[in-house]
Amino acid sequence: MHISKLSLVNYRNFANTKLLFQKGINTIIGENGSGKTNVFRAIRLLLDDNMIRSAYRLDTTDFHRGLAKWQGHWIIISLEFEEISADEAVQALFRHGTGIVDDDAVGKATYNLIFRPKKDIRLRLSELDDGDHAGLAAIQKDISIEDYETIFTGRSEADFSDENFYKEVVGDFDNVRFSEEIEFPIIGAKIPSVLSVSKEISFTFVQALRDVVSEFHNNRTNPLFSLLKGKSGDIDPVAFQSITDGVKALNDSIEALQDVQAVRSDIRDTIKDAAGEAYSPASLSIKSDLPDEADKLFQSLKLFVGESGEGYEGPIHELSLGGANLIFLTLKLLEFKYQKAKQSIANFLLIEEPEAHIHTHIQKTLFDKLQYDETQIIYSTHSTHISEVSNVQNVNILGREANRCEAYQPSIGLSEEEIGNVQRYLDAVRSNLLFAKSVILVEGDAEEILIPTLVKKVLGVSLDELGISLINIRSTGFQNVAVLFHDDRIRKRCSIVTDLDKSIIDTAILAGDTEDVQNRKKKYLGSQEKGIARKAYLEAAFNGNQWISSFFAPHTFEVDFVSAGNARKMVGILPDVYKNKATIATAKAELESADVALYGQRALTIANNYGKGWLAILLGKKIDPDIAIPEYILRAIAFAHPTVKKEVWFNVLDYRLKLLEDDLVTTTEQCNEFRQKLTAFMKGEIDFVGIRNEMLSAFPDDRINDVLKVF
Repeated sequence: MHISKLSLVNYRNFANTKLLFQKGINTIIGENGSGKTNVFRAIRLLLDDNMIRSAYRLDTTDFHRGLAKWQGHWIIISLEFEEISADEAVQALFRHGTGIVDDDAVGKATYNLIFRPKKDIRLRLSELDDGDHAGLAAIQKDISIEDYETIFTGRSEADFSDENFYKEVVGDFDNVRFSEEIEFPIIGAKIPSVLSVSKEISFTFVQALRDVVSEFHNNRTNPLFSLLKGKSGDIDPVAFQSITDGVKALNDSIEALQDVQAVRSDIRDTIKDAAGEAYSPASLSIKSDLPDEADKLFQSLKLFVGESGEGYEGPIHELSLGGANLIFLTLKLLEFKYQKAKQSIANFLLIEEPEAHIHTHIQKTLFDKLQYDETQIIYSTHSTHISEVSNVQNVNILGREANRCEAYQPSIGLSEEEIGNVQRYLDAVRSNLLFAKSVILVEGDAEEILIPTLVKKVLGVSLDELGISLINIRSTGFQNVAVLFHDDRIRKRCSIVTDLDKSIIDTAILAGDTEDVQNRKKKYLGSQEKGIARKAYLEAAFNGNQWISSFFAPHTFEVDFVSAGNARKMVGILPDVYKNKATIATAKAELESADVALYGQRALTIANNYGKGWLAILLGKKIDPDIAIPEYILRAIAFAHPTVKKEVWFNVLDYRLKLLEDDLVTTTEQCNEFRQKLTAFMKGEIDFVGIRNEMLSAFPDDRINDVLKVF
């Protein structure tokens, strides 16, 4: 038996989301604040016997924060299980406990937590006339959290993530339409607490480790204490008798020491001298507090560990953070193994962010080796090293969209071949595309090296600050990676940046052309035809896909970098490329010419002869805030990240203004006047279009205007 689906409706930062799971190992990945901890808490409310009490005490803070008013709405957490065992005891639980009345064995079942208004509130809502907003507001005003109840229901046929279901059963709050019915069999039969699924399964949760030493000092959370406490009941009292007798004898021996008795007598005499006989204690002893009861003695044990390569063993607090965390995780896994041995109907192990303070090699090894028979394991992580070794078919990606979070399954709808291509591609370098807010895909070293530098120098903020991951797919093929971005999979924007390879020369073969000239023209023509075919293929492959758009360099990056107005930067690296002064002079003249055949050929010659990556490194040293970013790259950035926060634009324009203030050509009066406009923009008195026009008017030659025009 394993979890196949988790549906979350109006729970914390999830408005309406579903996560899909497979047998074996599953991974939930996402940036900080994307809801990984909330997903685990939702599962625990249903399956962790230690959390059942919390399930009956949901609060206003558990409602989705995007609701205008939480009053009257429901929180629904639903788990779907598959491959239910045919065992008679298991079937009895799901047939009777989940409202199934037929005689067929159950192969799939749901277990639901529903937090809803009590019957009298639901009745009042059902009596509202359609469109009675005033009546709804009046009811909501009187609702408090005490007017809510928690129920657990069994298998139902409802798709809780269907908005139409919610409107039919709970109500349409926007249009004020509520059903006259207040009880709906579709949500499943109510399950009494004596049939709780949590009592029949093995479930262990390993929380994210923030301060592992304090966990060991707390008896409630100390995993060693829990293990020993569980084992103490199994101790053979006869076999342990000699140990308890020895402890008693040791305690008696300590108490009988002459020095101990002397201090005891001195304490008694001093009390009598100070307070008198009437107020002195009736008895006073100095004893060892080493417990002589078997279970207490067992639980008084402490763990001592030596770091690798050391002969010294010390307590947990002397270990490195990574060492302490690894020990903590090991003990929790042992706790799970003890539980699993009890032959539960299903086994679940949830591990939250195991990467904390653990070396990357251990992360990979841990993920690879943690496989238990008949056990479903669910990790949450934001480690690219764990996501690298995760099966893409067993991954849920959590992403933030405005005031809510969504879950994506990156392999939904893909063929086995497509899944295989993606799986092979996702290594530690590139798997960060799964964590990105948006993505730009490139296929060359030059773009990978220079685009981030161009953005940082011109805007003053990095691609990372914009939430964009730039990924070099190299020879993988855009289509093999871009298929991830789709309505059914990852709903994030992806820009594809590639070359159209338009020829920089006339490719028509003319009478009198030498063989070398003909070969050169044929080479350019071949590249151009491939570029046209590439454009046609990409546009056809992703036609109608709102999450993907392709952007083409008219020629190649190196040629169009010069075309954008950066000939001076290319000229600046010539002394690093050529040693002959005559060659440098010729190259300089070609790069500064207006003829694309001349400057284009020189740029390509340098790139081809010395390597595009090496050329990009040299150019990177020459990049300054006055660099011109080619337009196709700017449009790719604008598509990937179309909505830039006002605060970011303020920082960008403030950065440009400070550069202008240091420029002797710009007057102080011009700068002061624009700073006033910038302050007004930050206050909301001027919108983006307004400040964009102000910048263009005040400083028309500033390179930031190239950026502002495409947004």
